[in-house]
Amino acid sequence: MINHNGLTIYTDGAARGNPGRGGYGAILMWKGAVKEISKGYKFTTNNRMELMSVIAALESLTRTGLYIEVYSDSKYVVQAVSERWLDKWIATDFKGGKKNKDLWTKYHQLAKVHQIKFIWVKGHASNPYNQRCDELATSAADRGPLFEDTGYEG
Repeated sequence: MINHNGLTIYTDGAARGNPGRGGYGAILMWKGAVKEISKGYKFTTNNRMELMSVIAALESLTRTGLYIEVYSDSKYVVQAVSERWLDKWIATDFKGGKKNKDLWTKYHQLAKVHQIKFIWVKGHASNPYNQRCDELATSAADRGPLFEDTGYEG
């Protein structure tokens, strides 16, 4: 789907081993323009890369106040926001061993200046944008260059 009233973002993350080498890919679509981004990491997890893909897309924006539809095959990411798990995690300072506090905190800050709707898509199920994001993520993990995921405590 393409959001004709704002920005459409497709995202995906991948890890070779979990934890292991990882990468993310994202596609941003705005008024006919398409931008692809990706990055690989030496040692990380799949969930971190799924979330990092959303963060990287938001960090690449030069405007605030956008209506954004984010399509992801990560139930972890989609449900954390849509079902308001993140609000509870923030309210309790991630008590109970909730993971990826660094990334969720970063996402929360970036999301404050936009209106974001998350939409879950089935992974590897003939959605061309999701498939392209998977290619970007796995290629970044496999080919590098690989960066350090400084927030990951393996």
